[in-house]
Order: sequence, then structure tokens, then C-alpha cells
Amino acid sequence: MSEAARLTHLDASGAAHMVDVGEKAVTTREALAEGHVVMAPATLALIRDGLSKKGDVIAVARLAGIMAAKRTHELIPLCHPLLLTKVAVDLEPDERLPGLRITARARVSGQTGVEMEALTAVSVACLTVYDMAKAVDRGMVIGGIRLLEKTGGKSGDWRAEG
Repeated sequence: MSEAARLTHLDASGAAHMVDVGEKAVTTREALAEGHVVMAPATLALIRDGLSKKGDVIAVARLAGIMAAKRTHELIPLCHPLLLTKVAVDLEPDERLPGLRITARARVSGQTGVEMEALTAVSVACLTVYDMAKAVDRGMVIGGIRLLEKTGGKSGDWRAEG
């Protein structure tokens, strides 16, 4: 297996280890992730109109996503703790789903990327929407969680197709 194709979190014997990023250059790195929560149209209306008994679903999910990005290293084994310079989580109603489309952008000036922070932010924001609206719609479906783009670092820029 080529060095480029090898999983970086496994050593030569196959044991998991934290990657040493000490010799990597400090660069600005950014990642954008997305996901969605599909729900009944009435549930979307309830959330959009701010009528949930638990409070402002969109505001709480946004905060949960930001907090999750900051704690990614505590949730995902072998992730480095990062001094994030920016985390933005946006939730947009989408009548075509119907549901909420969620994006998260994470940025750091550091020695490793922020893909996991953006993905964690989206995941927890989706889970928070579900938690806050489950009393009225247990049939919600969380999906489409993926990395859309990343910039910076040795591997350069990457964008998802489609």
C-alpha cells in the first residue's frame, strides 16, 4: 500500500495512534459540512414559527452545533484539540424536504484540519432539532451528513461533487 493510501491513524502494526502534527506548517484551514432533518410539514411550520414548547429550536440547535465543534476532540478518538477561530452553524427551512437544511463552517489557524469539527457541528445540530421536536414528530429522519469542502493544509483544497 502506498504511503498516500495508508490510514494515518494506524501505525505499521495496525495499532491506532494519534498522528503527530508537530512538524506540519501552521496554515488557515476551513471546512464546510451539511446535513438535514426531514420532518412533517406541520413540524416544520411549528419550528419556523417559533411555536415549539421547548423554545427556539433553530437557535438552540445552532448553539449546540457550535458547542459540539469546540468539543470534537472529546467525542472522536484521536482528534486533536483545536483553537477554533470560527464556527458558524446555519439552519434553513426547506419546504421541499420538508425540513431543515443545516450547514456548519469551521476555521482554524493550525497544524491539522477542521473537517471533523464541521461534521460534528452538523451532526449535533441535527440531533438537537430531533430532540426538541420529537414530542410532535418521532418520524423525523436525519440524513445527508457530509463534507462539502475543505481548504488549507498540505493536501490542499477539496470540494464534493454534486
